Amino acid sequence: MRFLDRTDAGRRLASALAQYRDQHPVVLALPRGGVPVAAEIANALSAPLDLVLVRKIGLPWQPELAIGAVVDGTAPVVVRNEALISLAGVKENEFQRICRRELAEIDRRRARYLGAGTQVPVAGQTVIVVDDGMATGATARAALRAIRHRGPLKVVLAVPVASAEAVAELRGEVDDLVYLDAPKPFVAIGHFYRDFGEVSDEEVVSVLARFPASKRQAGR
Repeated sequence: MRFLDRTDAGRRLASALAQYRDQHPVVLALPRGGVPVAAEIANALSAPLDLVLVRKIGLPWQPELAIGAVVDGTAPVVVRNEALISLAGVKENEFQRICRRELAEIDRRRARYLGAGTQVPVAGQTVIVVDDGMATGATARAALRAIRHRGPLKVVLAVPVASAEAVAELRGEVDDLVYLDAPKPFVAIGHFYRDFGEVSDEEVVSVLARFPASKRQAGR
């Protein structure tokens, strides 16, 4: 399956999530790539849209390969891939250095995207977590574990495309996992989009402006 762009992927994914409309879900996007996808879902389900600020902790000499991830919060949630950390010989001080750098980027994004805005409450709600694709699943895993700490009733992970390995590993982390394609072999997320240009900070802010804070309450 190939998508025109993230908006097209979001519209198709929204159709697969239609059964959740009556549950008045909260849609949480993983920025930046997940935001345009999530916006289409939130619009179709008449749901509030918010962000999960999560950053991948990449291998020092191969940043795209995740050895962990960190999620914003009063007590940031860190997920580690101990097997890969050990195999690559990454020292603890190096891991922590990268973790601090990614937390600083999370702080920057929070200020840029949300300002002083408060999070959409998710306690007791059905929560749909959205990204533009899933390769290793490390980033999504960190986000899901952080969201669980906020007491949702149900957690749904929704992505247009995912690797079969990530699907198998994350299925047990959620109440439902919705995806449109899990091809083998899995090359890269961008391979399944005709337009996979980088999503800018300005685009994220523009999308969030369509879901103002006054309407960012579940069931409204």
